[in-house]
Amino acid sequence: MPIIIIPTWCPPSREHWELVTFLWQFFPIFTLFQWLVKYYPMGKTSTASSFNVPGKIGWATMEAPGFITLLYLMYALPKQEGIESLPFTNWTMASLFAIHYIYRALISPLFLNPSMSPIHISVWASALSFQLINATCIGGWLGGYGPTTQDEWTGAAMRLELGLMIFAVGLLGNMYHDDELREIRRAAARNQERKQKARGEKGDGKGVEKVYMVPENGLFRLVLFPHYLCEWIEWGGFWMIGGMACVPARTFLINEVATMLPRALDGKQWYIERFGKEKIGSRKAIIPGII
Repeated sequence: MPIIIIPTWCPPSREHWELVTFLWQFFPIFTLFQWLVKYYPMGKTSTASSFNVPGKIGWATMEAPGFITLLYLMYALPKQEGIESLPFTNWTMASLFAIHYIYRALISPLFLNPSMSPIHISVWASALSFQLINATCIGGWLGGYGPTTQDEWTGAAMRLELGLMIFAVGLLGNMYHDDELREIRRAAARNQERKQKARGEKGDGKGVEKVYMVPENGLFRLVLFPHYLCEWIEWGGFWMIGGMACVPARTFLINEVATMLPRALDGKQWYIERFGKEKIGSRKAIIPGII
């Protein structure tokens, strides 16, 4: 018997899964406020507040529930629906989702990032909700409400191979450009340590102060948020594997674009205000030569 957390909701019944998946397609409507309100209290635009969550812990706890939920559904739904085993391609897609978020939710914030700005509880709660709903839609499709036999994937071999390559390019690009941003903070830490040694001081244990620069390597020469673009490429490959009929994968990509595009455009304005138009030059926000 599957472990039932909330009857008919976690894991969801087919009726409830179809309802959530349908409604999730309207998420872009709720992102319209991002074009109107510039308040986004995390990262570069984090503000002091008693409602802030520590950056690293906040990031991990708002992102990790996504892949945990998906893996739970991959375990629980087949038992609930009487499915003996899931197709290899279902597990491949689930693995890609988990790999991305293990890196993004755990490895990156907890082990690689030198420091992270606080996250306001409102952003934390919004991101957590996004993860849980999105993982329910994708996990439901992969766990029992989408293809349930390998025969249903017949003819998808080329799509799988191409989608895997696109996903890999996006993931590696995401990691590379993330590390370019981390290097700015690491370089600041090394510089701070050298200055302290020159003055004969010991580190105060408070970490590195916020240091921002315009990154110059990789796609940063062309756009200011290439890690966003690379993430879109990842999920484009993911959708390709699932096929045009995979509504949850398509919705995920559209929802990512809907919420990340206004952040990138606001971020470009932040860079211009901080460093000036001359320093930013011809860089676009997220898509080279376009926007």
